[in-house]
Amino acid sequence: MTLPKIMGILNVTPDSFSDGGQFDSAASACSQAEALIVSGADIIDVGGESTRPFAEPVTEQEELNRVIPAIRGIRSAHSIPISIDTTKAVVASQALEAGADIINDISALRKDPEMLSLVQETSVPVIIMHMQGTPGSMQVKPQYNDVIADITHFFKERLAWLIQNGIDPERITLDPGIGFGKTVAHNLSIIKHLVEFKSLGCPLLLGHSRKRFIGDITGLQVEDRDLPTAVISALVGFSSVDIVRVHDVAATHHALHMIEAIKKAD
Repeated sequence: MTLPKIMGILNVTPDSFSDGGQFDSAASACSQAEALIVSGADIIDVGGESTRPFAEPVTEQEELNRVIPAIRGIRSAHSIPISIDTTKAVVASQALEAGADIINDISALRKDPEMLSLVQETSVPVIIMHMQGTPGSMQVKPQYNDVIADITHFFKERLAWLIQNGIDPERITLDPGIGFGKTVAHNLSIIKHLVEFKSLGCPLLLGHSRKRFIGDITGLQVEDRDLPTAVISALVGFSSVDIVRVHDVAATHHALHMIEAIKKAD
């Protein structure tokens, strides 16, 4: 039995839905990274552009100004894997040079044509996510014939395209994109049937932390959603996913180790 890795979220943005503005300086970002690592994070995911519903895009230079100092600061103090959460090839490239190890692209390499070349030229792992629409439009009446089948079809197409372009499938992790063009019902169905995506042969990442569907179900405000986030992490952590991406690393860390202890009991 293997515990899923915990990816700690570090948004160096002024407008992310949960923690916008809290860690948008290099000093505060590095301090938060330290806290995430102490709490049990296995990976730090650094993002410089909010992808919340209806978010406004930022320029390449602004994104670089946000993420590069944070990555350099984290890398100077820690050897922990760092992922760069971006759809821009230039940002990803400079982040790798600054010390990042993983590319996390919510567009699944569809937004920036240069991203494929960067992935081809490097040996770093890449995370590709399913999203219906764009952050500016994705929550305007998302519809599917069958959400699991449709996402599976999308991943099969993306994987075939990446393999045809020389990308080793062992480098690829799949993220079904909770909240990215999905209703509450879609999100719940994805979580319930995550194991079906394992047939694709790639590791799975779930990014459910503090998202709106949790608030819709529980009535909790964003800052109070870490307990249900940890419950979901524990539910899926031993059956279907390899990485859980969360804001409150400690809560998920404790939940996973509690489940591990129960499963090991006689």
